[in-house]
Amino acid sequence: MSVNVVFVCLGNICRSPMAEAVFQHLVDEAGLSDKIAVDSCGTGAWHVGEAAHRGTKQVLARHNIPYNGRSRQVNAADMDPDNYVVAMDDSNMRDLKRRFGDHPRLYRLLDFAPNTNEHNVPDPYYTGNFEYVYQLVSDGCRGLLQTIRAENKL
Repeated sequence: MSVNVVFVCLGNICRSPMAEAVFQHLVDEAGLSDKIAVDSCGTGAWHVGEAAHRGTKQVLARHNIPYNGRSRQVNAADMDPDNYVVAMDDSNMRDLKRRFGDHPRLYRLLDFAPNTNEHNVPDPYYTGNFEYVYQLVSDGCRGLLQTIRAENKL
């Protein structure tokens, strides 16, 4: 693999697994599975070992995107300076910076989303709006893949 992408949210059961699944689907469709590795994790440990939230699984299934990962907490290896670390919101970014310091490739997912004015992916664990979150995540993932392909000549 030449590129590693790690999506990060709070508990790793809603937004970051959704982003992992959507991005992996895009990577597979682009024929880049041998060049880009995709993972997700959470800043908190509340849900470690759990499957994705049923709302995340349902919205992914409606869009024919498979996912069967388990929640885990972010660790130092995820913060390798060569990794793209993609947070779902400002709070996750602050948590990552507080725990691990500055990172040269730390972004918010919606920094790559051209079709929204949103900056933070809302947490559907609290809002319940999984379809809206899916639309934001999809837009951000498409833009992120374009950026990674351009930066890494893929």
